[in-house]
Amino acid sequence: MVKLASIIIVCLFSMASFAAIDVYDFDSVQQEAQYRGLIEELRCPKCQNQNLAGSDAPIAQDLKQKTYDLIKEGRSDGEIRAYMQERYGDFISYKPPVRPSTWILWFFPPLLLIFLLVGWFWQSKRRQLVASGASGSKIDSPSEALSVAEKAELDRLLSRADNDTDDHDITSLGGKK
Repeated sequence: MVKLASIIIVCLFSMASFAAIDVYDFDSVQQEAQYRGLIEELRCPKCQNQNLAGSDAPIAQDLKQKTYDLIKEGRSDGEIRAYMQERYGDFISYKPPVRPSTWILWFFPPLLLIFLLVGWFWQSKRRQLVASGASGSKIDSPSEALSVAEKAELDRLLSRADNDTDDHDITSLGGKK
């Protein structure tokens, strides 16, 4: 039993040694820094929102190897980015270039924000004008806005309303029941 347990433990520890670890030999510290910067910046085509450095997908492994090969050839960051964008499109980069096909990505969010702020400001200003009574025509007093016939009709309705409320006033002691 002890022999079986020790064989299982040895097998489990040996499985960890099969884990893939990328080891690249660079000529200089600058090349290694260039490699690290590029694999942090380039996006994995399979993993969607994960960079090459954090991805274990087979395509990411291939792209890391290709990036390493291009750096060893002496290519610049711009040349490597251009190579990757040519092969995989603008999706490979977290910072797509500004061109007519990507204008909606670059300009739509700020324009939408500006339109929303202008609309909100205009709506709140309009509400303030309506609340203050300055919604268009300027009237100094309510009686100036009515014609003579309208004033007479208003007085008649108000006097009838006063008479009706006096008859039905439940707060007064002398009201009708």
